[in-house]
Amino acid sequence: MTDLLSTDLNAGAGPAASEARLAARGATIAYESHVVSRDLDVDVPAGVFTAIVGPNACGKSTLLRALARLHRPTKGVVLLNGADIARLGTKEVARRVGLLPQSATVPGGMLVRDLVARGRFPHQGLFRQWSRQDRQAVEEAMEMVGVTDLAARPVDELSGGQRQRVWIALALAQGTETILLDEPTTFLDLAHQVDILQLCRRLNADGRTVVAVLHDLNQAARCAEHMIVMHDGRVRTTGSPRRILTEDLIKEVFGLAAVIAPDPVAGTPMVVPRHLGAVTPADPDPATAPAAPGDFAGGPVPQPSAEPASAGTSPTARSQQDGQERNTDR
Repeated sequence: MTDLLSTDLNAGAGPAASEARLAARGATIAYESHVVSRDLDVDVPAGVFTAIVGPNACGKSTLLRALARLHRPTKGVVLLNGADIARLGTKEVARRVGLLPQSATVPGGMLVRDLVARGRFPHQGLFRQWSRQDRQAVEEAMEMVGVTDLAARPVDELSGGQRQRVWIALALAQGTETILLDEPTTFLDLAHQVDILQLCRRLNADGRTVVAVLHDLNQAARCAEHMIVMHDGRVRTTGSPRRILTEDLIKEVFGLAAVIAPDPVAGTPMVVPRHLGAVTPADPDPATAPAAPGDFAGGPVPQPSAEPASAGTSPTARSQQDGQERNTDR
């Protein structure tokens, strides 16, 4: 399989706003009386991998939930293909937009195939029950993300990476054109993070719009064509990572002095903190530690015996004397 993460997809200026599939216009989002995000004007381009980044508690997940119609703005509007998403029916939205939330939970003992099958709910109705088409959609979704062999296993027995794949399969079974993922790599080791991001890139390459909240700026820059940078509840800037990721932006948004260097594999922007120096091991490996004065490769240089020679006797005379004593002992 082609290593999608080694390919720079954002060498240009980024997609045009006129191609937006999801958009927010003047949206203010609050939890009761607490305003989390205000006056959001942002476009999510169609058919593009978009990463939403920013410091903790800046409104990234709130924006994603608003785009999925799980949180209605107190002011402004969210648009889906140009229509006010709040005016669309629940099943209609679910057929177009799938959301993988943070720390998604599942009833204990539920099998993989049963969870993925829930993705077909938006296609059910009073006169349309489970069909051969639904079964085929579930099978294709599991095959696409590589969990077919896990179909009969309980979801709660799977690893974190496997569970994320199953939830993505559920979104695919919905038949959605847009998939929203809220921190899909959280709590995964590096290998599983790359695995999930590769899967997201492949889904995007197949024509889907993918939007992911990501904490790792370097992974986001490497995966996404389009980036939305949030700060203090507002959209600070949007565009191609190559164009918008600058040292000044990192300093302003994250309060971090950093250097922007090209990724040695993909050539995408890589954020390197200035003040995180190399760590010196507390107990270095003797085999690799530099030789100290008086040392040689095999260990410490042998030192002369601590026993002093007899007064007035040179080392050579002492050696001859020892030899004579040994001959006498014979």
